[in-house]
Amino acid sequence: MQERGLSAYLAELIGTFLLVFFITSVVTLYVSTGSQAQFGTDMAVVGFVQGLTLFGVIVMFGAVSGGHFNPAVTLAAATIRRISPLDAVIYILAQLSGAVLGALLTKGLLEDEGRATNYGAGEVSGLLSGNFAGTIVEGIGVFALVLVILAVVFSKKSIKDWGPLAIGTTFVFMVMVGGPLTGACFNPARWFGAALVSNEWGGVWPFLVGPIVGALLAVVVWRFIIEAPGRAPSEPPQRVKGEAAGGTPAKAS
Repeated sequence: MQERGLSAYLAELIGTFLLVFFITSVVTLYVSTGSQAQFGTDMAVVGFVQGLTLFGVIVMFGAVSGGHFNPAVTLAAATIRRISPLDAVIYILAQLSGAVLGALLTKGLLEDEGRATNYGAGEVSGLLSGNFAGTIVEGIGVFALVLVILAVVFSKKSIKDWGPLAIGTTFVFMVMVGGPLTGACFNPARWFGAALVSNEWGGVWPFLVGPIVGALLAVVVWRFIIEAPGRAPSEPPQRVKGEAAGGTPAKAS
């Protein structure tokens, strides 16, 4: 279990601040909610901005803090004992603080435009039957996100160089599908920051219960299927080295 410190806590705060600022800003600018919308809804833009932002902050701070930026990810890491309970609590407090600061910056810059979308706050859509359906959507999204993080970051069988890209692109398609249904929060800190700033809580428990259940289910699948004891990868990844000295091609390892 790796010990964390002040630099890791600050990395989680700053990374979550950047993540929530760009997410709430792109929702404010590109999600249409009536006559006040400036540009009309474009879920492709919304999805790619959110996914690429997540990719970016993981590259920036992943080596310092592990790149959680999400209480659901921290819960999963604590469950598999990759972070201590005390550090997990501090991480979550840092994430919540960063999320509030990010949402406040969006409100400060886009106060009039942001009213129509409640500054990116999550809300269960009328397309769904209610809060239970919203909980399922948020839970499935967090399940997929946490599972890909566990698979590419914590699995002994993964190629970790692909981690930030895999996580970011997973978030892209999750937002494209979940955006019209719940706002595609998939992150209790991101939900909390926008909800507190806008005072629009969107039902609360879909954005809390869904992520908790989704994260814990992802841990179960990772532990008993992906990391099943006694099973080696059926086809280990092949890496090709560069040419050896003197121009002789090196053999694939």
